[in-house]
Amino acid sequence: MKAVLMTGAGGPEVLQWTDIAEPNIVEPTELKVRLKAAGINPIDTKVRSNGLFYPDALPAVLGCDGAGVVVEVGTEVQNFKPGDEVWFCNGGLGREPGNYAEYTVLDSRWVALKPKSLSFVEAAALPLVLITAWGALFDRGGLQDGQTVLVHAGAGGVGHVAIQLAKLEGAEVLTTVSSESKADFVLSLGADQAIDYRQCNFAERVNELTGGRGADVVLDTVGSEVFKDSIEATAHFGSLVTLLDPGALNWSEARMRNLKIGFELMLTPMLRDLDAARDKQVEILNRCAEFIESGSLRGVVGHCLSLDQAAEAHRLIGEGHTQGKIVLEII
Repeated sequence: MKAVLMTGAGGPEVLQWTDIAEPNIVEPTELKVRLKAAGINPIDTKVRSNGLFYPDALPAVLGCDGAGVVVEVGTEVQNFKPGDEVWFCNGGLGREPGNYAEYTVLDSRWVALKPKSLSFVEAAALPLVLITAWGALFDRGGLQDGQTVLVHAGAGGVGHVAIQLAKLEGAEVLTTVSSESKADFVLSLGADQAIDYRQCNFAERVNELTGGRGADVVLDTVGSEVFKDSIEATAHFGSLVTLLDPGALNWSEARMRNLKIGFELMLTPMLRDLDAARDKQVEILNRCAEFIESGSLRGVVGHCLSLDQAAEAHRLIGEGHTQGKIVLEII
């Protein structure tokens, strides 16, 4: 089959379009999927640049997000059959193969039925960001109806679904953006306020909008400097959740505010074989599928490229200016 292989750690050029052996079912609980699309996430570019999570795993197929059609099932698979359209987040970190390929084999336990209203391209854009946003907002942040949330980089992959999930919960949503077009985009998703961080101090603006109180929950999708500055945008006794390493900080103001600090790394259950946590991630996909089918949640694909353009997709995501997600279509 055709696939994109990571041949070493480095720039996008280490992604090579080539032929590899088509995978086969080994375990009775596995199923085989003809992939139709693979999502691109920042973790893909970090793994490509810095190396795989497992030693001696090169060459490797990257890509955690996939969507496709079941073509074969193991003898113990009961919930899926050939012809089922599915989506999932699995592999791509150096142990299990990822989804930059024409076929993949994975345990049926980590698969969910694709929302019927979504194309394969739209479906492949969503699993990782939906699971991440849900975990950050609700499991780590404890977001509730009537609270205020600040979502950083609301036009990005995690941000654009976090806005919608927060609105579905009944929260008031503030979000940071870097351009007028992105402001229009996040407002179209339901955000109550778009804050252009180039034009103002976002923490001051959040406090202005909340009468000096700050946001009950803040979701940092950017990194250490934004995390540090977000402390003063978080309400006393609020929650500040980050997807990244906040680095070395002076925690005195966070302590004074009695903040709950949370970390969201949705890859942990896959990396550490935490099966119950992975079960919950599949439940999140099923719950989000209901929202999608009702028309209250949507994913946005900013760029769709062919599988052999994986290196170009990595260049695009590395630029950091994409609205929504980048997806590889597999024909």
